[in-house]
Amino acid sequence: MRGTAAALLSGAVLVGSGLATSAAAQAKTITAVMHSGLRVLDPVITTAHITRDHAYMIYDVLVAVDENFTPQPQMADWTISDDNLIYTFTLRDGLTFHDGAPVTAADAVASLKRWGQKDSGGQLIFDVTESLEAADDKTIVWTLKEPFAPLLDTIAKQSALPPFIMPERIAANTPADTAITEYVGSGPFVFVEDEYQPGVSVTYRKFEDYVPREEEPSWMAGGKNVKVDEVKWVTMPDAQTAINAIMSGEIDYLEQAPVDLLPILETSEDVTIEVRDDLGYQTIGRMNFKYPPFDNKEIRQAAMMALSQEDVLATLIGNPDYYKVCGAIFGCGTPLGDETGSDTLVSGGDIEGAKKLLEEAGYDNTPIVLMQPTDVVTLTAQPVVAAQALRNAGFNVDMQAMDWQTLVTRRASQAKPADGGWNIFFTNWMVPEVDNPLISPMLNGRGDDAWFGWPKDDEIEALRAEFIAAKTLEERQEVAKKIQIHTMDSVNYIPLGQYYAPQARSNKLEGMLMSPVPVFWNIDKVD
Repeated sequence: MRGTAAALLSGAVLVGSGLATSAAAQAKTITAVMHSGLRVLDPVITTAHITRDHAYMIYDVLVAVDENFTPQPQMADWTISDDNLIYTFTLRDGLTFHDGAPVTAADAVASLKRWGQKDSGGQLIFDVTESLEAADDKTIVWTLKEPFAPLLDTIAKQSALPPFIMPERIAANTPADTAITEYVGSGPFVFVEDEYQPGVSVTYRKFEDYVPREEEPSWMAGGKNVKVDEVKWVTMPDAQTAINAIMSGEIDYLEQAPVDLLPILETSEDVTIEVRDDLGYQTIGRMNFKYPPFDNKEIRQAAMMALSQEDVLATLIGNPDYYKVCGAIFGCGTPLGDETGSDTLVSGGDIEGAKKLLEEAGYDNTPIVLMQPTDVVTLTAQPVVAAQALRNAGFNVDMQAMDWQTLVTRRASQAKPADGGWNIFFTNWMVPEVDNPLISPMLNGRGDDAWFGWPKDDEIEALRAEFIAAKTLEERQEVAKKIQIHTMDSVNYIPLGQYYAPQARSNKLEGMLMSPVPVFWNIDKVD
């Protein structure tokens, strides 16, 4: 893998030296090392951040959220009927797919329907949808059976399955649980399929026919003005190799710089280190509710009781300036943040209490298949720390090493753990992905239609409906606290605290947006 990345970078050096073709030599290219290699290309079948990042390169969305968490027109403007039951979206002029076809309302309708089968908030909207149809080529009419006040907020969300728009022939003819095989969007970059090496390298070229909005860019909203010819993502699993590459100028951007190596980066006058997201990430553990032993609530409670946020965060990040112990499922520093029920997590864990509860629950030494990604710096520590804590509490842990993209694929399997399935894995969410119960994937209680782990939880579904009906912030906060208490009791997932991921960029890059999601529009590369 490292040799392949080095070869790709050697090609980039040839281009820069003028030894390549004249057309390539004149190309302005940003070379980036993202947090993971890209293998899954369908943004509906996974919530993996690297797939989301890929989707923002090549697709666009109807409505986008700005830095004030406010939905803004992106592909479409909208009106809402007086009774709040009919949303009419009108596509703006100049929207064209990469294959030259115009974007139509039928494309948007098919894309929204496919998205709504998988997304937690989308499922809730379609529960109350009377119809969603294209009135003409530019007009989408979404009619509800009852008001759904957060509809715009839900379809504007920046992560955890944004509703990206793709051609009707792809969206309408590909089941929501089946990966698409054609990658045509209308976004600011074109996916260069013949240069794609899964997990190793991916290239995006500027879409010359993209028409940006006139507004200033703000998070995922506003004008997406592309100022370079291409962006190339290369994979470097070894952190020291990536650090050396950005310091030598071989790459331009490192999405996640390891905190323990920051002192090395800080010696370079050519590199800027920055945190581009004030809320940061929440790291979490998710169990499989379908199979023993975590189909037993008391055993899930014992597992959570064994874990300590401080132990996980100190091992993962090290420097306390870059992490925060926080038991709030909606994140600390957010309007709905509440830490009720997280006492053992935030106070160092309770191994003896976990042992006792595990014995009372009748645990029979069933092996715990714990998936351990080895190639993503922000995901390597959690499984190791958790495995040791679970073993100390009496669990029989089978920790299985794999790369992250293998884990992303495997976590979608509902096979028995002994037959290629799993019992527990760990991942990270941006706090804006989990700061309310309508967008947080882990709070979906719809069994096989829920996020990986598949809890069947009628109580949390009822609480989410109560949240939708809440009229004021105070009422929403009251419901959110009930959801916090229920989640901690049922252990829908284990919140393991918040951390902040510093990024490193070459000082040749100018105009990079402050955004939780890394985007490559608005960036220029200067000599």
